[in-house]
Amino acid sequence: MNRAAVTSLVVFLLLVAVGWYLTKLQSPQENPPATPAPTGSAPTGSSDLAALVVAPEGKMAGYSRDRFPHWASQGNSCDTREVVLQRQGVDVKSDKDCKATSGTWTSVYDGVVIKDDGEVDIDHTVPLAEAWRSGADKWTDEQRKAFANDLGGIQLIAVTAKSNRSKGDQDPAKWKPPVAAYGCTYARHWIAVKINYKLTADQAEHDALAGLLATC
Repeated sequence: MNRAAVTSLVVFLLLVAVGWYLTKLQSPQENPPATPAPTGSAPTGSSDLAALVVAPEGKMAGYSRDRFPHWASQGNSCDTREVVLQRQGVDVKSDKDCKATSGTWTSVYDGVVIKDDGEVDIDHTVPLAEAWRSGADKWTDEQRKAFANDLGGIQLIAVTAKSNRSKGDQDPAKWKPPVAAYGCTYARHWIAVKINYKLTADQAEHDALAGLLATC
């Protein structure tokens, strides 16, 4: 094969290769990367509400706050109350006995900023008496102690004494946080605690929770 023929063949092969490459660039990928799944929690929590067992409210016979021992020791001279104050406050200072000496707490129920730990109440999202009426009457005292000192982050909340005492042992059918914007979170926390501890809800309570979830 002479030089001219060789040159023509090389040029032909180059053109074929360039054409193939351009075709691949213009064609869709055979296996395009998957689109990342969206992140974040469900918008309403309705699936959790559906998992809540609805049953008539139980009686108060035999109830006493002493059946839910609190505030339990958490080590290093701290009890449950002091741990919650430290975790939920800002710039909290404590003495050698773990008692808070200064700090700032924002009460999510009524939006009040508190600067004196003596004015802070530690509320149980699901009150002790409400738990009793919802199934805790059948627990052991040790189980009730665990419930009353749950440091998981949603059952014990630092709030104003006024809002805590206004709530008392009422469920969402009878009491809702004065700060309406907190209603969604309150409902989700209430449901999560009840499901976690296998507690029931009466129909009015269930319906009130559904209403709060609708604000999410």
